[in-house]
Amino acid sequence: MITPTPTAPSTTVPGPPALFSALPVSFPSRAPARVPPTVRGAVSGGLTGLDPQPDERWLEVYRRAADPGDPRQLRDLFLGRVEAEVGTPGHRSEAAELWRASTPLRDVTVEEVLCSRATSTLVKALFNFYFREDLYGDLRPSADIILSGGSVDEEQWGLPCVLKDCLSYALTRDWYGYSDSCGRTSAREAVARYESARMPHGVAYGPRNVALTMGATYAISGLADFVLRGATAPAVCAMPNYPPLVESVARRGAIRLVPLPSVDGLASAQPLIDALRPDTPLVLLQTAANPTGALLPESEITRLIEAAAPSTVILLDECHEWLGDTYPCSAARAARNVVRVSSLSKNWSAPGLKVGWLLADDAFVDEYYEYVSTTLGGPPSVFYTLVEVLARMERWSYCGLEEVGPAQLAEFESHYGIAIDDLQAAYQGYRAERCTRERALLEQRDAFTAGLALPGVSALPARTSINLAARIEGFADSYTCFRTLLRETGVSVFPGVLTFCLAGPVVRFTTARPWNQLATALDRLAGRDRRKATS
Repeated sequence: MITPTPTAPSTTVPGPPALFSALPVSFPSRAPARVPPTVRGAVSGGLTGLDPQPDERWLEVYRRAADPGDPRQLRDLFLGRVEAEVGTPGHRSEAAELWRASTPLRDVTVEEVLCSRATSTLVKALFNFYFREDLYGDLRPSADIILSGGSVDEEQWGLPCVLKDCLSYALTRDWYGYSDSCGRTSAREAVARYESARMPHGVAYGPRNVALTMGATYAISGLADFVLRGATAPAVCAMPNYPPLVESVARRGAIRLVPLPSVDGLASAQPLIDALRPDTPLVLLQTAANPTGALLPESEITRLIEAAAPSTVILLDECHEWLGDTYPCSAARAARNVVRVSSLSKNWSAPGLKVGWLLADDAFVDEYYEYVSTTLGGPPSVFYTLVEVLARMERWSYCGLEEVGPAQLAEFESHYGIAIDDLQAAYQGYRAERCTRERALLEQRDAFTAGLALPGVSALPARTSINLAARIEGFADSYTCFRTLLRETGVSVFPGVLTFCLAGPVVRFTTARPWNQLATALDRLAGRDRRKATS
């Protein structure tokens, strides 16, 4: 009897999956609840401008502090006054008594406050207290509706399905190892081509002008550390601004805060130009302001860049420059002393991923490579495919491409294994989700702004961003406004003081929340006004 020879098991290893091959045939609908037609209408406001310069109430804290250079003392006095004026009897009574026992000890000027090292730390300390002790601390049980988050609701308008597929694909391929400290070349090349498409003809970035980062906050902190080594002159920081960014700069050296008033949603660069010195090492500004959504027009950005010394680094935080009126980028943004920072936090609803990029002169990026490879190592490599796909599809959409072809397929390396039909389906799905999202967010922002046409409320219509500012009369400052509205309505707003708006009861509303929450908030604010009118 012949015994059959056993068949050897197959040793064929299946090839890697193809990118986009696992996408659904039809994308799930993520259309949010629409704003009812009855509440849509022309945006109304009432507040045409905003000046963030410190007012008398802010100066009074410095006058009463035993040491006006001690930010802890300043914070305790500021919050003590809040408790004395709007706090619950017996709650934080020691803080309230601290304010009641204080008296003016000196005269203080606006200029002294703007140049004080303590000011940035004070605002950051209030920022920390607001989130850790108040909103998500003692006062969390009363916060039914939180309109102070500053980012898009991820569950309502999260990452497009195509970008989620990129994350899954990278994990499947085990793409989370060491990489270049500025990011994978293919992702940097994609970002460079996308950003070049947004520039005037003849201005082009290459991969060496791009560094991928762990989001904007980390990037700006690292850039401040990198740029300000050995600097002796003060850096210039525009107001309004984001406290962690300003404090990052202040930790590296002297700073001067420069208020940028806005009128009809536009600001001038002249105050920054007036503050420049030949040895100014750094200027930090948001091209679209948080919390107002006010824009620095492109002509003003150009004036600032041209007025600065070649050795002055102009650091542009572009993260809020989306959703609404925007200007074509000027060639000045590609100047050798300009560094541009973007992130996925706002425009792509992914603040927790901590992913973004910076654009700069190639010699600057080369030096930055040495810094980041020493201090960080590099950004998470698992996100590189996501960044590459995002940048390519954003560029195609920006250029008006309707259908992809062999040229677009050839932009991806062959080992992705992408089929042309899968790429077309992915691109169509990506564009559809992005368009639906932007239309809904604009509609909600405008409808909410119109809904704020309440007695004593003056909204400042935003030209860009998901945030808008409003002045609410009857309050001494923005923090007492936050505390009182939370107690009376259960609606949490963001005090303007936490973005260096140091005058008046100006608060920020984040409108990228589910519409039912926004509608309820408007009803409660209107109900509060009705109760006041009849009391």
